[in-house]
Amino acid sequence: MGVIWEVGIADFIIVTILLGGGAAFMTGRAVANGWEPLARAVLWMVPLTAAVRFIHFALFHGTLLSWHYYLVDFVILMLAASFGHRLTRTRQMTRRYGWVIEDSGFLSWRLRR
Repeated sequence: MGVIWEVGIADFIIVTILLGGGAAFMTGRAVANGWEPLARAVLWMVPLTAAVRFIHFALFHGTLLSWHYYLVDFVILMLAASFGHRLTRTRQMTRRYGWVIEDSGFLSWRLRR
C-alpha cells in the first residue's frame, strides 16, 4: 500500500487516472459548456469519486470506505475536471467575445489592447 495508490500502481493508473480522469475531464467540459461555474464540477466529482472507489473495491479488492484514498482520488479527479473546465472556458471566451478578448496562453485570456 502506497500513499497515493492502494493496491497497485497499474489499477490506480487505469481506474483513477484514465477512466475517472477522462470522465472528470468530460464533466468539466460539460459544466463549462453550460456556462456553469467550476463549483458545479466540484459537486459532480463527489459521486464520481465514489464510483471510482467502488471500482477499486469491486475489481481490485481495495478499501471502499477509506477517507485517505477517497481524498486522493477526489483531488486527482478535480484536477482533471478543472483542466477540462478551464480549457473549454478559454475556448468559449475567445470565440464568443473575440472582439474584446484575446487568447493569452493555453488556459487563459485577456482583454484586447
